[in-house]
Amino acid sequence: MARPDHWTKHIFIGPGIALAYILHPSDPQTLLAPVLLGLLAACAIASANYVLNEWLDLQSDRHHPVKSNRPAVQKQISRAVVIAEYVGLAAVGLALANTVSNLYLATSVAFLVSGLIYNVPGIRTKDRAYLDVVSEAINNPIRLTLGWAMVWPETLPPSSLLLAYWMGGAFLMAVKRLAEYRSVAATAGLEALSLYRRSFRFYTENRLLVSAFLYAQLAAFFLAVFLVKYRIEYLLTLPLFATLFAVYLRIGLKKESVAQAPESLFREKALMVVVLLLVAALALLTWIDLPQLERLTVPHYLSVPGSP
Repeated sequence: MARPDHWTKHIFIGPGIALAYILHPSDPQTLLAPVLLGLLAACAIASANYVLNEWLDLQSDRHHPVKSNRPAVQKQISRAVVIAEYVGLAAVGLALANTVSNLYLATSVAFLVSGLIYNVPGIRTKDRAYLDVVSEAINNPIRLTLGWAMVWPETLPPSSLLLAYWMGGAFLMAVKRLAEYRSVAATAGLEALSLYRRSFRFYTENRLLVSAFLYAQLAAFFLAVFLVKYRIEYLLTLPLFATLFAVYLRIGLKKESVAQAPESLFREKALMVVVLLLVAALALLTWIDLPQLERLTVPHYLSVPGSP
């Protein structure tokens, strides 16, 4: 139930670490302990959220062709054991987070609270169309801040970057919902789909696809704002970012898409090639200054030949 195989999602912490270091260089040796302890804390808290998720999704997961094989569905598990596991993982995560920084601890608490809001009946945003996507996607800027707080805990990441990360995560989640809709509806039918998750009573393929397009547009906008303000050289990577979104959408539209299980996306060769090219381009442009790009930040008009 703790799903250690899902810890691969903490790859989204990496850009927070890298950007904080680029914008605020420090001695790499001093970062070893906070990064290591921070990653362990993030894994423990994520697992606490997964335990809560699986236990509270016990009844609805019975209607999913794959999730019906989860331990909570297949086995008789004591409620006391589940509570003990959740509390234990959360306590370990917060104790480790407290050794990193105050910002890291506060962000870790937000990570736990987001799991409660998403899963606990009475609030349970995962049952509300669109709100399920944006509330789950908020874990992306939380992870970014966790990475940032390991390196530069005296400041918060730029709001434009947090919003870009949030909307980028919403795009990923919307495509995941689309892949689930197409897969479960084709195998078990629409009725089973609505029993599996109440938000699917409202969703259609078109609504999910249009919402994914909106999230992608917003992510690109906020990303461009961040790049222009903080490192304009990175603006040259926007075509690769756009390609990354397109490749992921293509994966999401496949039959029995792996987008339903993001932890397995590393098996998609085309996606990994684009990610590696993007990382390489960002690394290269970190050390190359192109002052001529500053002209893009000021108004400039081309004269028409022959005009008075």
